[in-house]
Amino acid sequence: MLERSFYNILGCDKSYTESRIVVFGAPFDGTTSYRPGARFACSAIRNESYSIETYSPYQDKDLEDIFVFDAGDLELPFGNAEKVLCQIEAFTAGILKDGKIPLMLGGEHLVSLGAVRAAVKFHKDLHIVHFDAHSDLRDEYLGETLSHATVMRRCWDLVGDGRISQFGIRSGSRDEISWGREHVHTCFFNFDELDHIADALKDKPVYFSVDLDVLDPSAFPGTGTPEAGGVTFHELLKAVEKASGLNIVALDLTELAPTLDPTGASTSLACKLLREVLLYVYK
Repeated sequence: MLERSFYNILGCDKSYTESRIVVFGAPFDGTTSYRPGARFACSAIRNESYSIETYSPYQDKDLEDIFVFDAGDLELPFGNAEKVLCQIEAFTAGILKDGKIPLMLGGEHLVSLGAVRAAVKFHKDLHIVHFDAHSDLRDEYLGETLSHATVMRRCWDLVGDGRISQFGIRSGSRDEISWGREHVHTCFFNFDELDHIADALKDKPVYFSVDLDVLDPSAFPGTGTPEAGGVTFHELLKAVEKASGLNIVALDLTELAPTLDPTGASTSLACKLLREVLLYVYK
């Protein structure tokens, strides 16, 4: 049985045994291609979440009424992306084996690959719903096949054609966007096609990955690779509500870089979104 984190994310203070969702941090940004700092997101969310009420007026629900366990942050090695992914995979697999839903806090987006590696072993028909500004479909970036710029391509290696649905995409190289049109479903700039995809995936196991830079930098400047033209917080919240109706077996929130927003507003937004995600996904 896992021990509670000393500093719990607000409301996530139930025991491992009784909890349905297990939150844990993956503080790694070793392949960040522009501005580093995502490794500090997990601790920032945990430390600053005390400023957010456990009650959600959006849903008329309270974190105190659900069973969520905060497992703390993994101790991940510097400079070895594959070893990091193996540790994340093993930790996620343990949670899945116990019949619980893992919710991982990044970290850069590459950490999602470790959790997807675990999830696809438990759910052979796994689909991925991916919110992001970037398509992350490059086969390599600067000669590296393991990168936050290649994470969805590596996930495609595991799940194959027609199993990845992307939303909010507004950045990528010509080659990766062209490749993506043949192999994944992409809704550019917004969530307009989410209802259709949600209907198609209604009975499928889903890994839900939210790269927070899907938000416009005016709402969320604290991220390593900001992209103008993003969605608003309310648009993201409505999309999360729709996605939460799916059979979500594992999920993550990635790419907050708290030190890049000295106002603290980006961390506060991430904490509030986490509250809403937990309440939406909890069943």
